[in-house]
Amino acid sequence: MKMHADEAHTDAELVRRLLRGQFPQWADLPIERIASGGTVNAVYRLGDALSVRLPLTTHGVDDLEWERRWLPRLAPVLPVRIPTVVAAGEPADGYPWAWAVHEWIAGTTPVEGRLAAPEQLARDLAAFVIAMRRVSLPGSPTAYRGGSLATVDRSTRAAIDELRHTDEPFDADAAIAVWSDALAAPAWTGPPRWVHSDLMPSNLLVTDGRLTAVLDFATAGVGDPACDLIPAWNLLTPAATALFRDAVGADDATWARGRGWALSMAAIQLPYYRHTNPIISANARHVLRAVGAAPTG
Repeated sequence: MKMHADEAHTDAELVRRLLRGQFPQWADLPIERIASGGTVNAVYRLGDALSVRLPLTTHGVDDLEWERRWLPRLAPVLPVRIPTVVAAGEPADGYPWAWAVHEWIAGTTPVEGRLAAPEQLARDLAAFVIAMRRVSLPGSPTAYRGGSLATVDRSTRAAIDELRHTDEPFDADAAIAVWSDALAAPAWTGPPRWVHSDLMPSNLLVTDGRLTAVLDFATAGVGDPACDLIPAWNLLTPAATALFRDAVGADDATWARGRGWALSMAAIQLPYYRHTNPIISANARHVLRAVGAAPTG
């Protein structure tokens, strides 16, 4: 089932045709569609060492160019692996957009409520967040969620109202209260910091409970570091959350803004994906419970 009205169709045969036309050295390797909660790209494993990413809509095309420019600069200063672009493909064979070949990164995606070592993962996530904040690169872009929560106030309230009229177990009044507290929190007054700004579980890889890679950097850039606190609500256990907050040194205002970002993302995701993306939908429901906007039972 398509997630987006304008989503392009992809399959393994399309990937093989694209490879034969542009990168024939890889065209005979096994190709396997990877099931994930991703909403921007269709991802195919290519042999043992590579992956192919095809944007699902035109909005994902600019992300590829962003990653080609910035990933090589970020990789040396981060404590875990991040994607490496191996080749850039062009539109062909009925596929309308640019696409990319990446190195394959081994690992599994963590799932809320099923973490093998949540406190260790909290430490690893904190180390990544802190390393991102310390990045200093000329010409740094603005992060997608690096600005004020007010920029998404209208869309967040609209999503909360939409959820109010669904059969989801959801407390819209509680959500509005959480959102209002986040909006009222003092703004970030420090220098803009590098942030990933989309630390969803589907963008993380773990091995033996340890964070080993972070994926999908297209939303990264500089801004308010609060948006990188969202794992506290979308993934970590309460004990691990306390450890994570202490490790990143989040004050009350930054923590409140981070909670607001977690709520906003979940509230917007759930009505949009609840019939098409079970992974994202399940995580959104988890977030709404964690922030106090849905029953915990």
